[in-house]
Amino acid sequence: MSQVDGIDNLVASRLVLKTSLENSRALASAFDSTGQRLEGMKQRLPSLEAAVRHVPRQKCTFVAIREHIDRAIGPAAAVLKVYDIIQELHKSLLSHPCSDLSTYLLMVKQLEESLKFLADNCRLAIQWLEAILEFLEDNAVHDDLYILNLNKSLSILQELQATDKHARLGGGILCAALDKLEIEFKQILVENCICVVLDSFSSSIRNQASIAPSPLPVDVIQKLQAIVERLDADNRLEKCISTYVEARCLNTMRSFQALDLDYLNHSFNEFDDVQDVECYVDQWCKHLQLAVKQVFETEYKLCSDVFEKNGPEVWMDCFAKIVTQSGILSFLRFGKKITECKNDPVKLMKLLDIFAMLDNLRVDFNRLFGGSACNEIQTMTRDLLKGVVNGACEIFWELPIQVELQRRSSPPLDGSVPRLVSFVTDYCNHLLGDDYRPLLTQILTIQQSWKQEKYQEELVTNQIYYIIKQIGLNLDAWSKAHYDLTLSYLFMTNNHCHFCRLKGTNLGGLMGDSWLKAHEQYRDYYMTLYLRESWGKIFASLSQESRILSSPTRGFVGDLVKKRLKSFNEEFDHMYQKQSSWVVPCEDLRLKMCKLVVQAYVPVYRSYLQDYGFQAETDASPSRHVKYTTQGLEAMLSSLFQPKLSKSGGTKHNRLIGKIKDMVTDNFRLALMAV
Repeated sequence: MSQVDGIDNLVASRLVLKTSLENSRALASAFDSTGQRLEGMKQRLPSLEAAVRHVPRQKCTFVAIREHIDRAIGPAAAVLKVYDIIQELHKSLLSHPCSDLSTYLLMVKQLEESLKFLADNCRLAIQWLEAILEFLEDNAVHDDLYILNLNKSLSILQELQATDKHARLGGGILCAALDKLEIEFKQILVENCICVVLDSFSSSIRNQASIAPSPLPVDVIQKLQAIVERLDADNRLEKCISTYVEARCLNTMRSFQALDLDYLNHSFNEFDDVQDVECYVDQWCKHLQLAVKQVFETEYKLCSDVFEKNGPEVWMDCFAKIVTQSGILSFLRFGKKITECKNDPVKLMKLLDIFAMLDNLRVDFNRLFGGSACNEIQTMTRDLLKGVVNGACEIFWELPIQVELQRRSSPPLDGSVPRLVSFVTDYCNHLLGDDYRPLLTQILTIQQSWKQEKYQEELVTNQIYYIIKQIGLNLDAWSKAHYDLTLSYLFMTNNHCHFCRLKGTNLGGLMGDSWLKAHEQYRDYYMTLYLRESWGKIFASLSQESRILSSPTRGFVGDLVKKRLKSFNEEFDHMYQKQSSWVVPCEDLRLKMCKLVVQAYVPVYRSYLQDYGFQAETDASPSRHVKYTTQGLEAMLSSLFQPKLSKSGGTKHNRLIGKIKDMVTDNFRLALMAV
């Protein structure tokens, strides 16, 4: 049993050995072929080593730049999304903003934000890609296709980054949208430009408060504000202001067309005399007040509303441009021309009117034109005010001298009140009135303050006293210039009566009751002298006949009566003819004097005719001696001193005031120029 097991083991061992031998032979054969292959590999190893040498390094390089690539992917993806949004906004902005302004403004804002976001993300992506290229160059990686793709990506990103810049250039999507907003801004202004209705004849202009409700509806102002805000954000505020100024100036000029302001551009040579343009001065005062209180006040309010968010410096500058281009400087230059005209009393009144108007506008001027943008307006206003104050004071101080220089002129030949006297008293009454005296006092106070002198309350009254004193001296000189003593008495009667009639006036109140009573006494005194020296002497010859005709010789009496009547007729005709051209302007005085003459001397004539009429009637030609009946004589005496009627039916006295500026002020002006 054990023997059988041994044989089996031997057989198995032989098989194992046989198999091992065969495997050894096969392995030897394999070793032979492997050795050959190894020898070939050994021979190729240097070149293979060179080829494989960079493979681990390249693998490390791409691992290193993976972080840069990951960082560039985020911005690049955002760029693609934003670019799609920009394209959609571009299509939407092709419409006109008038259809839906708020939506259009929102889209413009979104476009700007998208463009900025696009540019920012492009910049980030470009930075990372440039870092990749720089890394590859530093590590000597030569993959042309890879590098080419990177450069293409950079080029695309750089082009997209410039989208914001191109969009703002002419023809760009943002520029076109902003251009449409500017057009819409102007269109809104044009459609809502309503001219201010100006009433140059309004009596309440002077005291009218500056009330300036916004001339545009709230929703319109909100639209303008929104457009201004958007345009300002894109550095287009100047263009916006320019458009606004142009539109509003056009509106103000249309408002001014109703006032006919052509006189503002007249050359100075036409304005040598204030009286030549007096009506223009009155118009100018009204028009400037209308311009400031209604037109410029409206523009001031609207500017502050539309450009409120841009700050006061912006809207004040805008307002200054509007008022300057609308003609405020032309108004001020015209006023300055008036101050440079020739000096005369009428000019003083006009300067006081101008000062009153400027004083009324002082608060408005300070508020509207007080900013630095209105420096030119402020300078011209100060120059105008200085010219008004100095010009008015100069004329006022020279008035007594002007009156004195008229002393060399001739008195009126009709014995009436000289135009100068009427003018000066009327002039002083105006200066002392409630309208002018406060203004004159204010002007004198201002000039005294400029001279650093204290104003004295008596300046105005003392000057008026001095003017009236010069008038009195003139009257004394003029009364002596009359060669006819009777006319001199009538002349003084008229002038003292003129002063008496100042009772109840401003001048009369200043001069006082004693002064007025003195002139009443002088009036009656000279009237008595006049009556005695004129008609009294003529009728005296008739009243003395009773003594002469006491002789019993009837023929002698008849001849004497005829001679007396003839002499009386001749003297009466001469006196009446001479005095028929004399004038008593005051109707009450004229009636009183005629009544006194009639009452004093007609009875004498009637008595004479009754006593000796029979002798005269027996004469063959009685009309040669009894020329006038008592009724005829009374009518003739009652018709004396009548002012001459003008063609228009008025009287010389009534026309006096209208002629004063044409005649008296000429002499006044010449006198002042001589001074």
